[in-house]
Amino acid sequence: MFGKPLASAETPIPGLLVWDLPVHGDARGWFKENWQREKMTAAGLPDFGPVQNNISFNDAVGTTRGIHAEPWDKWVSVATGRIFGAWVDLREGPTFGAVYTAELDPSRAIFVPRGVGNAYQTLAPDTAYVYLVNDHWSPDAAYTFLNLADETSAVDWPIPLADVEISAKDLAHPRLADVVPMRPRKTLVLGANGQLGRALRAELGDEASVEYATRADLDITSPDLASARRWRDYGVIVNAAAHTAVDAAETPEGRAHAWKANVAAVAGLARICTENGITLVHVSSDYVFDGTLDRAYREDDPECPLGVYGQTKAAGDQVVTTVPRHYIVRTSWVIGEGRNFVRTMLSLAQRGVDPSVVDDQTGRLTFTDDIARGIRHLLDSGAPHGTYNLTSAGEPTTWADVARRVYELSGHDPSRVTGTTTAAYFAGATSPVAPRPANSVLDLAKITAAGFEPPPQDERLTDYVAREGGAPA
Repeated sequence: MFGKPLASAETPIPGLLVWDLPVHGDARGWFKENWQREKMTAAGLPDFGPVQNNISFNDAVGTTRGIHAEPWDKWVSVATGRIFGAWVDLREGPTFGAVYTAELDPSRAIFVPRGVGNAYQTLAPDTAYVYLVNDHWSPDAAYTFLNLADETSAVDWPIPLADVEISAKDLAHPRLADVVPMRPRKTLVLGANGQLGRALRAELGDEASVEYATRADLDITSPDLASARRWRDYGVIVNAAAHTAVDAAETPEGRAHAWKANVAAVAGLARICTENGITLVHVSSDYVFDGTLDRAYREDDPECPLGVYGQTKAAGDQVVTTVPRHYIVRTSWVIGEGRNFVRTMLSLAQRGVDPSVVDDQTGRLTFTDDIARGIRHLLDSGAPHGTYNLTSAGEPTTWADVARRVYELSGHDPSRVTGTTTAAYFAGATSPVAPRPANSVLDLAKITAAGFEPPPQDERLTDYVAREGGAPA
């Protein structure tokens, strides 16, 4: 038992990790660090944020308890005595029904993820079974149970179940064939009626564990946000809600709205996600940069916004970085369902209008369905948390170049589009105009290295124009 280094080992059940613990002893007895956050997370233990510590004391050899799958994570160890532990994966997925068994003594512990059934049998008298959990018990908590004598899992108990102390309740639980698997923690998509929200609906579909919320369903600016849901039931929040009226943000009323929606509301979400171990996905913008660099902007470049909208997005980004589990997905020139630049150019082309379009802003379009696919990839692949640029790939272009390409793809003469400067375009404006970054090109190396390949802009633009009915006959 003594002298083991701190180390973990994987098991056939994903996320179920067995740990060797250093135990230090002498003639007086022994000492161990039963749970030590800094050392153990550095060695690979999930930072699961325990909030409660429980002890189950068992007088006799053969006391048998379980199999219970709980809607929270557990860190299980033994203070005195010895147990035979059995764990069965009762989560929805390909490893449903997988079994792992092991003996635990004071020098060995195990991390049990949410949804993995847990049971044990004592092998020594006066055994103290200790477990930390990362949620408080609730009468509304949904457990999943399995019968200790289930023939499919066929746990090889050291002491036959007929010879040990078992509660009648544990013996009455269903066999594996009758168990309803525990679903993953829920994903909540905010801003579900916006352009990105609709793309996320199309990408994630009607999965039972995904909820979609509009502002009418959940006001994230409300001071009661913390009590609006049982947040421990959620594993991911995708924040597709934002104030995106760039020019309106330059007015006093718009400024107040932008700061409330893009910063104060995000701070509330960040607090909830931090306290409940939720992954926060937040969508950012090229407007956090001033556009003066002569190269593509990387994720780690300093944010230096020019206008109010950019300031609120930059402030929101900084808040999100405080959440231990977060993804900031930075985009530019977004095109989705609803009003957008490409649809406007198609309409002008079809109505015989010859527009002047700015040619001194450079960037790439980002299509909302690509953002939705990229977000799903980051979540499903378990990519390292942090900030990722996500736009279409290919050569950067100007707004005027995009307009000409739209005219061409829809069977109209691209020379009908005339280039102009940003200053000239807005010269006659009678209401406040937000400053635009001249360079909105975002470097895509990081998200590509994470396994997501953004499609070329021209390919996506061609598909979009065709889908909108703008392709020539």
